[in-house]
Amino acid sequence: MMIARSTDTPRRFSPSAIVPPIVIAGAAALLRLPVALAYPRIAALLFLWIASDAMMLGLIARHRRPGWRAGVAALAAAGMAVFSLSPPPIRAALLTMPWALAVPVCAIALHGGWGLWRVVERVRHWDRRDPDRWPDLLAEILPRLLGRFAVAEARLLHLALFRWNAAPDVPSGAKAFAYHRHLQPMMIALLLLSCIEIGVTHLLVAHWNRTLALILFAISDVSLVYLIGLIKSLRLAPVLLTETGVRIRAGILVDRTIPYADIAGVAADPDGGTVRAADSWNVALLAWPNLILHLDPALPPRSRWRGEPVRAIVLRLDEPGRFLDELRVRLDTPRVTGEI
Repeated sequence: MMIARSTDTPRRFSPSAIVPPIVIAGAAALLRLPVALAYPRIAALLFLWIASDAMMLGLIARHRRPGWRAGVAALAAAGMAVFSLSPPPIRAALLTMPWALAVPVCAIALHGGWGLWRVVERVRHWDRRDPDRWPDLLAEILPRLLGRFAVAEARLLHLALFRWNAAPDVPSGAKAFAYHRHLQPMMIALLLLSCIEIGVTHLLVAHWNRTLALILFAISDVSLVYLIGLIKSLRLAPVLLTETGVRIRAGILVDRTIPYADIAGVAADPDGGTVRAADSWNVALLAWPNLILHLDPALPPRSRWRGEPVRAIVLRLDEPGRFLDELRVRLDTPRVTGEI
């Protein structure tokens, strides 16, 4: 069973997606002013109006004709922001006006009920082969980007804390080529230095401000967990030669498949000018690359800040010679140059 959506997802990032949260956060900060606390009912109504208006205008700016569910979700998000960001006096004043709460409460109840029903439908028709099943499930209640972020965070934490001595991710029919043997020692050394730096910084800051020290300690712990996940992912996500193309991977940072037909040539030991060129994508991380893939046609720019199309990918493998031999067999014509 296919589950259709009532609204279209915007194809690219729009400033209208970030402006409403900024407006709501600014309005929430103004609620702490003495004049707002002196007139809590007026401040509560103004905050509710600003939050609802910001979310609806942002929705209309992103979608010319938003569906009814998108409108209900926007009002529900505005209501949740008002309830969670208002200081206690403003929240108490808002609760004394049930007529003002009718719209946000109904929107939250309708959005939550509809989302739960869609979640039940997805669970009933669960497809374990779908890689996007968990983001799609969370997207029934949360914004899609937030759902994908939550799934990515859960997978990273599971990787960092639980997947010890796991086998590398190599699908059937693919050949794997490792690149972690030169990277892991350097990153483990970086991890140890980070632990020492975090301990010293925590002790120094704790003498000055204990609250700030606890905040930095929490941030540092999360960063260490992420770094552990990244180090482990280098071994678990090797570069692959699949049936359709070269799957370029760099741990949890890069995962892109390049079809064999798009590879114009492969060379060993690229020169510095080529590696540092604006149209080269360096996925070798902390080491100097020993392979370069020339692409034709070029890949689209990686971001709006990197306007050049990607015409070459440089990488470093632990066994570049074996990679070149295997790739020579899979390419339609001999295009491999360079010596190892």
